[in-house]
Amino acid sequence: MKTATRSKRRLAGLGTRDRLFAAAATEFAARGFAGANVDRIALAARVNKAMLYYHFKSKAGLYQEVLKDMFQAVAGRVGDAAATRSDPAERIKALVEAIAREAEARPHFPAIWLREIAEGGGHVDKENLGIIAKVLGHVAAAVQEGVATRRFKPANPLFIQLGIVGPLLMFFATAPMRRRASQQLAFAADLTTEQIIAHVQRVALLTLEGKSA
Repeated sequence: MKTATRSKRRLAGLGTRDRLFAAAATEFAARGFAGANVDRIALAARVNKAMLYYHFKSKAGLYQEVLKDMFQAVAGRVGDAAATRSDPAERIKALVEAIAREAEARPHFPAIWLREIAEGGGHVDKENLGIIAKVLGHVAAAVQEGVATRRFKPANPLFIQLGIVGPLLMFFATAPMRRRASQQLAFAADLTTEQIIAHVQRVALLTLEGKSA
């Protein structure tokens, strides 16, 4: 079954708001915020454009909802880890897994976020920036506790978060390319989510512990 046919059948089983969300996620991933077109989104969702504005008010509002869906999921998982795991290393590992699992569940997100970063983040609203800051706050708390207990070397939490997010986004965003070039990239074609999680966790902790990879 072709991908387009599978996508149409999946959309057919969703309610109006969810169909709009799914169609918008695909559109934003393919074209970014500026290039996305509300007519195409409405057509893909099989609704009239008025329904898009009824549920999301604007293209910008729809875009923020797509971003918030990812950021809130990660923040929730990282917050749960902070509340239940006393070991700072385990909290860092939980952050890695949270980002990986939630990105894997949302194939649209890595492309959207990489495009947004390339454009300077100008389309991210205050609410989403606040959620991102909350995640960074959990990273900072884990790093500070690790330093206080002499588990970690002093490090800027932003560098640690960037060192986690960057490889994970690139891993998921390059999946289609790696599949297409499987013969030329035989060593990279069949990598799993578990492998990238373990790799990024190891590198992050080695960095924090002041050890070489």
